[in-house]
Amino acid sequence: MTKWSAVIIGFILAMFVQLFFGRYEFIGLLIVGFIVGYIAHSGAAGGLWNAAVAGAFGTIVSAVLFIILVTVGSSATGILGGLTGFTVSGITSLIEVAKEIIYYAIVMGITGAVGGAISSKKE
Repeated sequence: MTKWSAVIIGFILAMFVQLFFGRYEFIGLLIVGFIVGYIAHSGAAGGLWNAAVAGAFGTIVSAVLFIILVTVGSSATGILGGLTGFTVSGITSLIEVAKEIIYYAIVMGITGAVGGAISSKKE
């Protein structure tokens, strides 16, 4: 079951990592996935699921924000701006967005499972 508080925190952290720490993205995603799994307290499967949802959600939102930024930011630059730029960037980047969703879900999901397994142990 999805714990939305953990997913929202993971989404915010994943966006932060993607926007500000592009060079260290892999390490940042590992840490964020672990944090989401640990916050979820749902065991390994729950941690994996919550971290994967947070990663996929972060990828989708960042792709939409990028397309809006390109569309609005470059509307005065001619044929690559405005509605034409939005359509071209949306069609050509669909496969890249799907790859990023899978990448984020796998990387964050693996460490989310570790975090969930650690947090579910009884002391």
